[in-house]
Amino acid sequence: MKYLHTMVRITDIDQSLDFYCNKLGLVELRRVDNEKGRFTLIFLAAQGDEDAQVELTYNWDPEVYSSGRNFGHLAYRVKNIYETCQKLMDAGVTINRPPRDGYMAFIRSPDRISIELLQEGDRLPPQEPWSSMPNTGEW
Repeated sequence: MKYLHTMVRITDIDQSLDFYCNKLGLVELRRVDNEKGRFTLIFLAAQGDEDAQVELTYNWDPEVYSSGRNFGHLAYRVKNIYETCQKLMDAGVTINRPPRDGYMAFIRSPDRISIELLQEGDRLPPQEPWSSMPNTGEW
């Protein structure tokens, strides 16, 4: 398993970049604008530590964040998403968003922190029971 990033929702891109980059000293590594999903992702890291990233998520449609809703999730890359999810299920962990796409799944910690699991390398071919498994709860 490899740590990837922590996601934080933001309400103002310019204000956030001023804080994280100009004041805190992080650098922008990459940016993704998703018109269909109506959001922008901005990945930041400290110079020389690009493996430990912060993902700033800006939703184009305004939303009020309360109760820590602006904190999104922890993310880890795994060698085999299906094997990892099966091991977690066998240990009693609910797979909130199954890896139907062979690439991404979500679980929650006992304190309800979302954890994103991402397949290392290429997506795996669709496989049951994952392909037809519905979402469970929030992720």
